[in-house]
Amino acid sequence: MDRRQFVASGVAALVLGRTRFPSADLDVAYLNGRVWTGVRGAARASAIGTIGDRITAVGSDAQIRALSGSRTRVIDLGGAFVMPGFIDNHTHFLRASFMLSMPELRTAKTKADFVERVGKAARSLGKGQWLEGGNWDAELWGGELPTHDWIDAVTPDTPVAVVRLDQHMLLLNAVALKLAGIDRNTPDPEGGVIGRFPNGEPNGIVKDRAKLLVQRVIPAKTDAEIDRGMRAGIAHALSIGVTQAHITELDWVTHDSVRRLRAAGIPGFRFYSLVPIEDWEKLADVVKRDGRGDDWVRWGGVKGLVDGSLGSRTALFREPYANDASNHGINRTPPDKLRALVDGADGAGLQVAVHAIGDEANDLILNIFADTARKHGARDRRFRIEHVQHILASDIPRLAQQNVIASMQPYHAIDDGRWAVAPLGPKRLAGSWAFRSLLDAKARVTFGSDWPVAPMEPLLGVQAAVLRQTIDGANPNGWVPEQKIRVDEALTAYTATNAYAGFQDDRLGTIEPGKIADLVVLDTDLLSVAPDRINKSKVLRTVVGGVTRHESS
Repeated sequence: MDRRQFVASGVAALVLGRTRFPSADLDVAYLNGRVWTGVRGAARASAIGTIGDRITAVGSDAQIRALSGSRTRVIDLGGAFVMPGFIDNHTHFLRASFMLSMPELRTAKTKADFVERVGKAARSLGKGQWLEGGNWDAELWGGELPTHDWIDAVTPDTPVAVVRLDQHMLLLNAVALKLAGIDRNTPDPEGGVIGRFPNGEPNGIVKDRAKLLVQRVIPAKTDAEIDRGMRAGIAHALSIGVTQAHITELDWVTHDSVRRLRAAGIPGFRFYSLVPIEDWEKLADVVKRDGRGDDWVRWGGVKGLVDGSLGSRTALFREPYANDASNHGINRTPPDKLRALVDGADGAGLQVAVHAIGDEANDLILNIFADTARKHGARDRRFRIEHVQHILASDIPRLAQQNVIASMQPYHAIDDGRWAVAPLGPKRLAGSWAFRSLLDAKARVTFGSDWPVAPMEPLLGVQAAVLRQTIDGANPNGWVPEQKIRVDEALTAYTATNAYAGFQDDRLGTIEPGKIADLVVLDTDLLSVAPDRINKSKVLRTVVGGVTRHESS
């Protein structure tokens, strides 16, 4: 079959390129695969053809061979499963990248184990170096929060600021408290909490905006150290099939790094950078001067916060915590201030994403979004709520009605689900990580990890959304099982809907002619394997922009 016969054969809809690539052979022909395109209603294909960074054709092996020539590189997929590259909707990429080489506290299951690991890590550091990272989880040893006296004896000369896995709480030792100037007379900052012993002395725990008191005295990394850390994170992401990350930081450090990497031609990986909403005017000036980046590194969005986290008991709820009647959570940003920030950023044409965990926090930001949209008029703004962890039943339909994106992280449900019943109480469970309810209400649901709060591995996230089995094995039939979703729905949330959330749905997120060739090749067909085997799948190849960036040995 020659080219003219191919186009006339009734499969021309599969082929871009008779105008874009009028006479070029394919650069690469991927054959003998099982292709999930992510296009709703599309049949499975077995082959993909690319020219440059673009998908030119999708179809059968014979159809793709017909577009190949002597210069075409043919890759036999050996029956492997091919899908669009995973996009992670919410990462703290630089912090997580540094943690790849920091001490690991997440699996410490006892107080003694935790203390021993902190001491060992401190002894490995040079004099005056800060011990950071960790991702400790107090729930593993019963929920008691550590205090500085746990670790002072094993860290007599080392300042320590190790983070709880949700990134909303730090444990400081006595050295760090002194360097930060935190004592019994230090007031809680707005939007933050300093933990205290009954006598009023600080106990070493600082939550949310109180973390800034210590972060300002930790020596800053050099640009070279930052960029080196980012490259390590990129390599990790590519190895697990992630081709793009949305970075949601409270500073500009990561944003500046990805722009440096892009200028040096380094990434081989895509970033969408959201910067602090407090700096919306600065970002608006950047957009006016430099545009919104390109398909490798993009910007144009800001991130704000309503509340804290469930694990730190700072998520904002309408009713008090079930196990603490005196606590409803906190406002990380005063509502009037947040409203003014959203108004300013939206008025400047920027995308606005806001962190909201508790049901009161989600209701508040939905109200602010609705008022802002009415004030500024209709446009394609794509408001996002980051996390949407616990939502009122009455607010679920509002996301679709207001075209607000639910930017969610399914691993949190199977991790926090081990202990969340105690602070939530039974009545709030139905609205917790309510994937099924939101999809049924026609909301746009996107998925990611919140790395390093949770592992970045998207296959873990897919399995979590489908099975909802908590990681302690206590819920084999699923935690709040009525919120389970299908595998194809989870994959769409990790691909096409994430591309939409980053204003890239016209060129990323599905496998179809004209789209950029970001692909992941797996050894397992995710749509036919038993759901409890999804996370056992192996990434064989990660392709970004038509180039293989990772290949397993």
